[in-house]
Amino acid sequence: MTAMQGPGIFLAQFLGDTAPFDTLDHMAEWAAGLGYVGVQIPCDPRLIDLQQAAESQAYCDDLRARLDKFGIQPTELSTHLQGQLVAVHPAYDTLFDGFAPVELHGKPAERQAWAVEQVKLAARASARLGLKAHATFSGALAWPYVYPWPQRPAGLVEEAFAELARRWLPILDVFEEAGVDCAFEIHPGEDIHDGASWERFLEAVNHHPRARILFDPSHYVLQQLDYLDFIDRHHDRISCFHVKDAEFNPTGRSGVYGGYESWANRAGRFRSTGDGQVDFVGIFSKLAQYGYRGWAVIEWECALKNSEDGAREGAPFIRDHIIRVTERAFDDFASSGVDKAAIRNLLGLGRGDA
Repeated sequence: MTAMQGPGIFLAQFLGDTAPFDTLDHMAEWAAGLGYVGVQIPCDPRLIDLQQAAESQAYCDDLRARLDKFGIQPTELSTHLQGQLVAVHPAYDTLFDGFAPVELHGKPAERQAWAVEQVKLAARASARLGLKAHATFSGALAWPYVYPWPQRPAGLVEEAFAELARRWLPILDVFEEAGVDCAFEIHPGEDIHDGASWERFLEAVNHHPRARILFDPSHYVLQQLDYLDFIDRHHDRISCFHVKDAEFNPTGRSGVYGGYESWANRAGRFRSTGDGQVDFVGIFSKLAQYGYRGWAVIEWECALKNSEDGAREGAPFIRDHIIRVTERAFDDFASSGVDKAAIRNLLGLGRGDA
């Protein structure tokens, strides 16, 4: 019995202006040809009309039918870019304007309102598409102070997470109404970037039932965080899984932070799946142990390998790692088959002395 679904592939890193990367239909056909059975769809207008998807069941039924022609299912929708804009420190205003429509550039309040509405629409669209989870980012207010000098003033982190919760709680309530999990990718650059910050956020949103995790071990390798222990601690909140590799090779010049080096020259860098140091056997085993029922989705990002080669290698990699969970114990063949009376005898309880 297999609980995990896959292989799937995240389309964001492949989307472009030329076929087969220019439309959802072309990308679905391309993914199917590589052996994928699911696609994670970024909420980009080139792939999905989010307003229509939130309001029209007919639109969503047609979208699924278009994918089904190629034997493809939607795994999740993604609002990574929009989620980032729910909370932006002013230091990043200019850079993050590029994630929003041009008419909102230079208007941070209007940009945030647009982003909040986009994520809410994605919750409703996910429900109409019959999806169980949604992938996003939390945004960040405190990130410039993650390793500060001079020291942070007392209360800064607490207020940042209180404000983050104020912004996300109404959105999480929409996900609750839709019956969809809101899975935050735990990622440097977000205020939710490791296990401790996730726990802080979860407490701030009162352990909201729809506040969930997108588990991506590559970001944990770059932080030198124990990603297997993370699964042990937080498996009950994991709703999405990016199968993404990374490696960490520190030198006397560069370590966790990477300095200002290019991706290819950093001590910690993303690699195509199977080319890095992530213990995927351990991860798939842990997720099988805890009954993870979501999708395994390749997210390709690599400092070295061509993206199409990475995509081609990804589907068989996931397929070979998904564990068919056994329905019986390996030592059932040696079962003694004794009844309750015999068990009591074995415990010395069948002689009338207890």
